[in-house]
Formats: sequence, C-alpha cells, structure tokens
Amino acid sequence: MDWISIFGIALALAMDAFAVALATGAVLNPVTGRHLFRLGFHFGLFQALMPIAGWLLGLTVQKWITAYDHWIAFGLLAYVGGRMIVEAFEEDEDTAPSDPTKGLTMVMLSVATSIDAFAVGLSLAMLGVSVWVPSVVIGLVAGVLTVTGMLLGRRLGDNWGKRVEVCGGVVLCLIGLKILLEHTLLK
Repeated sequence: MDWISIFGIALALAMDAFAVALATGAVLNPVTGRHLFRLGFHFGLFQALMPIAGWLLGLTVQKWITAYDHWIAFGLLAYVGGRMIVEAFEEDEDTAPSDPTKGLTMVMLSVATSIDAFAVGLSLAMLGVSVWVPSVVIGLVAGVLTVTGMLLGRRLGDNWGKRVEVCGGVVLCLIGLKILLEHTLLK
C-alpha cells in the first residue's frame, strides 16, 4: 500500500476523532496539557489498535461484526452527545460539566470514533495487506488531529460558551447518526 493511500485513510478515519475533540475542547474549561494528552493518546491508541484487531479477526467474523458495529457507534455517540446537551441546559452553574477525557466516557468516545478503523483492518486482511505500518500512521494522525481539535474547540468555547456545548453534543449525535445511516440506509 502506498503512502498517499495510507495517509488518505488515516485522515478520513481521524475526522470523527477531530470532530469529537472539537466538541470536547469546547466543553472543558480550561483545556490543560493533561486533557490534551489523555484524549490525544487514547484516540490515537484506539485508532491504531482497532485496525490490528480487525485485521487479526479477518474474514472469519466479519459478517457478525458488520451487522451491528454501526449500532454500537451510534449508541455510544448519542449517549455522550445527549449527556452534553442535557448538561448545557442544567440550571446549576456551580457544577462543572463532566470531563470527557476521563473514565468510561473517554473509553466510549475512543471506541465509537475508532469502529471505522476496525472495518479498515478487516478490509486490509481481505486485500492481503500488512496492517502494521498503516496502523501506526492511523494512530499518529488521529492523535495529532485530536489535540488540534481540542485546541480549536477551546477557542470556540471561550467565545460562544454554552451554545458550543449544545452544538458539540449535537455534533456527536449527528456523527453517530451519520455512521448509522451509512451502514443501514445508504448501503
């Protein structure tokens, strides 16, 4: 596989992570180096490991996984996005919004944004292409775009406040819906 194809795939896969990072950066105040590292590292790690997992499983389980992977991604993104929207409308200003770079929320976002990378790994197995170099590139690109998205999101959050938090939640829900529609209605 040539380098242009690898980078093209990596950029395409990282777009969901970038959008989620944008929304996350808008919610956090302030965005610290710890936040940037945690989300960038985990999104990059999951984006790198999922193609390997897909490649290792190969054709044997593809028909079972592709039957419901889009529902998992949709459910995770809709849940986290819905929670962000609800928190934006809560009246109690003393409570800070939950930190999406911690705990189960971070794991759910990492899985939801990397399910497409799993499908890429399955495709690479079908093509007989080695997964190791593409996986490293996919992970690095996702990590860099995640950090970039968080920094841009923070700028938006500073300027637009709660509206960006609501928009971020809506974006997460729409990404989940896009994944669901691509795998159900648009096939």
